[in-house]
Amino acid sequence: MKNLVIVESPSKSKTIEKYLGKDYKVLSSKGHIRDLATSGKYGLGVDLENNFKPNYILMKGKAKLVNELKKEAKNSDNVILATDPDREGEAISWHLKESLDIDDNKYGRVVFNEITEPAIKEAFNNPRKIDEELVHSQESRRILDRIIGFRLSKLMQSKTDGKSAGRVQSVALKLIVDREREIEAFISEEYYTIEADFKDFKAELKKYRGKDIEIKSSVEADEILSSLSNAYNIDNVEKKLKNKKSKLPFTTSTLTQMASNRLGYSASKTMSIAQKLYEGVSLANETVGLITYMRTDSIRFSDIFVSETKKYISSNYGKEYIGYAKSSKSKDNVQDAHEAIRPTSIYRTPQSVKMYLKPEEYKLYCLIYNRALASLMADAKVEATSVDLENNGYIFRATGQIYVFDGYLKVYSIYEDNEDTILPDFANYKSKVIVVHKVYKIQHFTEPKARFTEATLIAELEKLGIGRPSTYSKIISVLKERKYVDIKDRKFFPSEVGIKVTDKLQEFFSTIINANYTADMETKLDEIAESKLVWYEVLDKFYKDFEPLLDSAFKGMEKDAPEETGEKCPLCSSPLVYRNGKYGKFVACSNYPTCKYIKKEEREVIEICPCPKCNNKIVEKKTKKGKTFYGCNNYPSCKYALWDKPTGEICDKCGGLLVDKKGDVFCPECDKTK
Repeated sequence: MKNLVIVESPSKSKTIEKYLGKDYKVLSSKGHIRDLATSGKYGLGVDLENNFKPNYILMKGKAKLVNELKKEAKNSDNVILATDPDREGEAISWHLKESLDIDDNKYGRVVFNEITEPAIKEAFNNPRKIDEELVHSQESRRILDRIIGFRLSKLMQSKTDGKSAGRVQSVALKLIVDREREIEAFISEEYYTIEADFKDFKAELKKYRGKDIEIKSSVEADEILSSLSNAYNIDNVEKKLKNKKSKLPFTTSTLTQMASNRLGYSASKTMSIAQKLYEGVSLANETVGLITYMRTDSIRFSDIFVSETKKYISSNYGKEYIGYAKSSKSKDNVQDAHEAIRPTSIYRTPQSVKMYLKPEEYKLYCLIYNRALASLMADAKVEATSVDLENNGYIFRATGQIYVFDGYLKVYSIYEDNEDTILPDFANYKSKVIVVHKVYKIQHFTEPKARFTEATLIAELEKLGIGRPSTYSKIISVLKERKYVDIKDRKFFPSEVGIKVTDKLQEFFSTIINANYTADMETKLDEIAESKLVWYEVLDKFYKDFEPLLDSAFKGMEKDAPEETGEKCPLCSSPLVYRNGKYGKFVACSNYPTCKYIKKEEREVIEICPCPKCNNKIVEKKTKKGKTFYGCNNYPSCKYALWDKPTGEICDKCGGLLVDKKGDVFCPECDKTK
């Protein structure tokens, strides 16, 4: 029997084919093959009057691939659709089935959470049919995003310098803008603390005559200091044994946050590396996926992984280090279709695979491996000590802690700040009175909330129930690409355009572009997947709310006047203004379309080296899309050009220029390496 397996990724197909044997041929769809057309009313590709029926077309460049897959499907006895184990993957399988004209009796749908031989074979032993409700949920999301994206983006482009708006993107931008305004409006207040230094330890003033104390001025602080003596009475010593709980396993959100904080990786970089680790890495004797599927909000582990990991912990660290598996039901909106992110085998330690990984892959694998291992280890135990010291009615408190059992920190301490803070043994003090070395006031100022970083923005989106694991990275990428935010010291600052777009949207769409509405829509999409709601009824309710707001905005939203440059048009003497185009900002006549003058951009000429063809200069240039290349300044008479920066050296084989590409010097014409 000839079986055709279709997956999304070419690299994944190579890994899986090795597990299945000669009766299986594994090919890749290379991601999505169809999308909504841009025809019909408003170019939405959706029949708004016929229950939002979508009109799908093959994506550009996919026709040849689809024809090849269709041919293979017809020549196969069975077709197995093995796209990713989420709603998007389910929808891709459905699109493949429809586009390839696969008979209902001739296909199976398989899902797996990891790309290892046991997991793949188990999945192929239990095929099912496509889950139509999951597909409807994903279709609804796509149609929602198309309607809001197309219609609002057109509005923004016609009224502002903004290039786009979106269902989730605009809410995320609003969070950043709102935070910036909170910071701007914040009024800092002065306050003081008082600290007593006893050489061996320090204590801070906490109470006066049993009540918490606040010191709001230097005068108040000085009055307190003047009323203190040098002698402090040991009023109370308390010791408690506390547990420091082991961490929850990684979800998409917590992985991207931790990778940002500890490794300095952007969300897109983290997900790109995780994708590679999931799809498969060539080791000494096998190609295997090192981690489970990385788009998840579940914290559940499989029973097999839990059992194996507990054995591993017992063997390597001792039975006292064994912890317990966490529950996946910590949140109402958790999608528990697959597991938390974990290594596919606890026995595949980071050190054992280090030689096969790039440095950034190794660092991320270490983080994932150690987090999964630590989550199944016992809590750390801390002996916490506090001592209260009394002086004329004022109570100073010193605290300390000692780790008496490291527990999960045995493997995870590198990612946490855990230091002993040792206090003296007050029980052995001969006197109940201690003489202070010095006591002093410390000035402070209250601070506003911090600006969002990638990590904290993702955490906020997750907390509010906005977006899903597969969307966090994309949301942030769009905000950057549209130049709605600037990033300084890894913090988000809303740009002028980002603020204007947010204000315009809030003026007309505050009932839809907000966190509560967006989170509620995510819940409705979940309920579509669970057959609790009818997909087109959800869309119809949304559209009836949205379209009147949009009509009002097109009529009532004032158009931003373009910024003048201070120059006059050489053709008609009208003011020149800045405009935003497809490839960035440019200067043009304000009298457009009557006058179509566009000022040519004057760029600094950066000479690199002589041209090997005509002996003029090779200079740095840019394409219309802003991509840098290197070409002869005698163009169009001489059309010599290179994508990579030339070194100035000549190839001894063909006479062309050698170039430097990421440290490798070679000739692009004859591929000769220096």
